[in-house]
Amino acid sequence: MTSRNNEDRLGAPPSGDMPVPPIQQDENAFSFVAPTEFVELPSKGKYYSEGHPLENQDTIEIRYMTAKDEDILSSKALIKKGVVIDRLLQNIIVDKRVKVDDLLVGDKNAIVVAARVTGYGEEYSTKITCPACLSSVQHTFFLSEADVVDPDLSTLEGVEKGDDGLFYIDAPRSNVRIGARLMTSLDEKKLLAAAERKKKNNLPEANLTDQLRIIVASVNGSTRPDHINSFIENMPASDSRHVRTTYAKIMPNVDLTQHFECSACEHEEEVVVPFTADFFWPK
Repeated sequence: MTSRNNEDRLGAPPSGDMPVPPIQQDENAFSFVAPTEFVELPSKGKYYSEGHPLENQDTIEIRYMTAKDEDILSSKALIKKGVVIDRLLQNIIVDKRVKVDDLLVGDKNAIVVAARVTGYGEEYSTKITCPACLSSVQHTFFLSEADVVDPDLSTLEGVEKGDDGLFYIDAPRSNVRIGARLMTSLDEKKLLAAAERKKKNNLPEANLTDQLRIIVASVNGSTRPDHINSFIENMPASDSRHVRTTYAKIMPNVDLTQHFECSACEHEEEVVVPFTADFFWPK
């Protein structure tokens, strides 16, 4: 296995030994202080509103995970509510003005990966289904190799960043200009909650249109919800796909694509690192 230079990667600890928590001592007692590190934000703070604590900030400071944080991860109540990861992140973010719900999805992903690296190391071993032979095999990913991606909009045809914070995308089939906004962690939770409600009530899934209703903020300059809903419901499938594909390209994020070689059939392919139960609960 070739050696890896991890110092310029997301969540990579500095070369040498893992930092030892400094000891603060007074005449009566001493205490350990958990070390912190700065995580590079894919958005570089460019897409937060004025006055947001991350506005124009390249990085965010997080505290290394502790044994007390593991109590959060093992809380059955928090796991059942589906908020365990958010509670962990809120606990380790140093600047308490920053709320997890307000984080852009790509920035949240960067913090999640960095937290896992500081807590349990860069090696992430999990089961993955081979796309070729469908065997379930154990594979090890290296999380510190995740690259931060800040898209260059000048390379994307038909996309323009507006002064209002929206990304304007031209829908080619319907000849409509769509104003799209970047999703936050709260938006993600709303999507998941909507999907759960539909499942619970035996209603048809509407994941794609639900996502579009969150992403699309204007249609040909109109921000009226009825105009947006009408367009989304009648949008040609090719335009829907174009908007979703373009959105994925403009969203600052963490690239979790890594090389996979099946130990059963030797098939090789680039795959996205899966977030399974092993991610924060390694064996």
